[in-house]
Parts: sequence; structure tokens; C-alpha cells
Amino acid sequence: MAKKEETISLIDTFSEFKELKNIDRTTMVSVLEESFRSVIAKMFGTDENYDVIVNPDKGDFEIWRNREVVADENLTNPNMQIALSEARKIDASYEIGEEVTDEVIFANFGRRAILNLRQTLASKILELEKDSLYNKYIDKVGQIVSAEVYQIWKKEMLLLDDEGNELLLPKSEQIPSDFYRKGETARAVVARVDNTNNNPKIILSRTSPVFLQRLFEMEVPEINDGLITIKRIARIPGERAKIAVESYDERIDPVGACVGVKGSRIHGIVRELRNENIDVINYTSNISLFIQRALSPANVSSIRLDEENKKAEVFLKPEEVSLAIGKGGMNIKLASMLTEYTIDVYRELDNTADEEDIYLDEFKDEIDEWVINAIKSIGIDTAKGVLNAPREMLIEKADLEENTVDDVLRILKAEFEE
Repeated sequence: MAKKEETISLIDTFSEFKELKNIDRTTMVSVLEESFRSVIAKMFGTDENYDVIVNPDKGDFEIWRNREVVADENLTNPNMQIALSEARKIDASYEIGEEVTDEVIFANFGRRAILNLRQTLASKILELEKDSLYNKYIDKVGQIVSAEVYQIWKKEMLLLDDEGNELLLPKSEQIPSDFYRKGETARAVVARVDNTNNNPKIILSRTSPVFLQRLFEMEVPEINDGLITIKRIARIPGERAKIAVESYDERIDPVGACVGVKGSRIHGIVRELRNENIDVINYTSNISLFIQRALSPANVSSIRLDEENKKAEVFLKPEEVSLAIGKGGMNIKLASMLTEYTIDVYRELDNTADEEDIYLDEFKDEIDEWVINAIKSIGIDTAKGVLNAPREMLIEKADLEENTVDDVLRILKAEFEE
């Protein structure tokens, strides 16, 4: 009776795995067969003389053992051989050298074998699940997925997809103002799939420029249809972004198409990105013009390019300088990210002034040498150069305190006012 119960428990085990795991029928049969063979090989040292037949429809299995008939006195390996006298009990016509095939009842191998089988089976199924998860998501890298928020920790958030697979959204990949509750749905792009020790981890991102790109592809049919191309994206997540677009069809206004009538197309994206301010500009391969557009809403007077070192000196009217730099230096930072050029902004030189310029080194009596060196390290070595440079840029790029910069400006202004 116990043996029958053990057999039933084995069949239950198979149906459990069949129902719970997302594995196709052929693979399931193969895994079951491999698991049986693995246990048999552990018990007898080999499985090569066994035939395992799995019947998934009936939920059962058969194991047949093939043994060579040998003379009773020559029997050395009962697993591979059968004594002639034993063989003739099965069929009187057996002769030495023939092969006997008889069914083996797996439950007769005992509880340890059954436990071993269940563990082997569970291990193989888990491996398959991991492979299946990895293959599913490695193909989704760069695509947007929606998943349910399941657990929220300090450093990351755990989400579950429709099949119950675990996805991770690290804090570093969340927009600073993101706020989710358990049970809510979150959208993010699949950033990467880590697979250390065959243990796949799906990492999502809401801060990646790709997330912004995919949102535009979903909202703007012309992008999805290939009529408009997104050339470049720069983002400070949750704050501001700049996106450069281009159309090969002169009849299409790429910026207008992306923004939509009264901003209808961009509103949804802005909401998804927690009110991230999005500037859409026309892309151009003319670097000088591209930098001018990237610095919008500021109006640039002139640009001096150093293409070899990817640097640009931009000159603006005094009232345009703060627009070019933006709040907290955000506008100029995004423009640099978008154009891939280091951008320095300067006030437009007053051509009517005919005073001669003075090298900073001449002010060593009044300004500490380390301060002069810090200013010179950002490429400014004259008094007028400092006076024409925005105060914010001197603070940020030369890494100087505000009061230090103000003292320098006061000393230099006084020199020209005398």
C-alpha cells in the first residue's frame, strides 16, 4: 500500500510542476526523463541500460531495464546482467547473450530515491524557470514594461509582472519625486538583465533617456512610423530634458508633431515623468546652429568653436546670460549633454571700450595666487575675461566660494573704473 501511495505522490509531483510552472510540454517530458536518469545513475553508477518513458497525458511514467543474460556463475553486475536461471523464470526460451527487458517500479527504490527525484526535479525546473526568465527579458531590454508594485524598500522597489516574475527598480533609477504605494502599477524601461551565477535579475529604469524616447514613440505616431527621428536626448530626471528631433519629410514639422496641438502629445509624457520640463528642438548637423538651439530660450550673439577638443565659447548679451545658464546651471548642462560639447558662456564684449586688458598675474598683491590659478585652470587668464564671464560659471567651474568670486570681481572692476 505504501508503495502505491509513493507512486501517487510522484504523479502528484509531476502535475504540480505542470500546473505551476510556465514550461512547455516537450521540455517538461525532457526534464522528467533527465531527472529519473540522474537518480538512477546515482544509485547504479549508470543509466545507459534504462529506458524512461513519460506519459504526460496520463500523468504517469514507465521505467524499463535492459540486462544481458549470463550464466549463473558469471553474474558480476546485477544491474547490467541477469542470471540465466532468473531470466528463464520470466521466459523459458531465454539463452545466454540475449537481452532481457523488464519493467522497474520506481517506488520500489525506496523513499530516499523518491525524495532525491523530487529534489532533482525541483532543481531542474528552477533552472529552466531562470533560463526562461532571462530569455524573456533579455529580448525586452530597451522596452517599456508595466508591473505591479509589490514591495518598497529603502534602496529599491520590487515589482511583479503578469506572470509573477520579480523585477527590480533601484532608487537610483527612480525619478526623485516618484512615489508609489503597494498594489499600484508602475511603468519603466528594462535597463538590463544581470545574470550572475545563472540567477537573472531584471533591472528597470525610469531615469534612462531610453524611457523618455519610448514614451515619445508611444505618444507620437510619426516617430513610431519612422517619419520623425529622435537624434539625441539629454535628461536631468524629474527636472528638465532636451530632445533633438529631425524629419526627412519637409511637410512635417518635427517639433510641432512631438508637442501636439496645445501640448496635447507632450502632456502625458510630462505627467509620467513627474512634471519633467521637456524642450523639443530641431536637430541639425551644423554644430554652431545646434548649440544655439540647445541653449534655448537664450539668444546667442556669436559662437567660437574648438571642434578638435569639442569646446564652444558662446557670447551673449548680458540679459541673456542667466537664461543660457538656467536655474542651478541646468540649461547649460543639458545643452552640453545634448550637443556633446563643453559650453562656456560669456557676456558679449563691449567693443567701444578701448582700455587694455590686464593679465590676472598682475593682481597677485590683491588676489591670492591659488584663486588666480583656479580661474586660469578654466581657461580665463585676463581681467576682462573674468569680468565678461558669468558669475555662476566662475563659482561652479573654478570651484570657488561665492564671496571669493565677488571679491575678485570687485577688485577687477575697481581697476578699470580708476
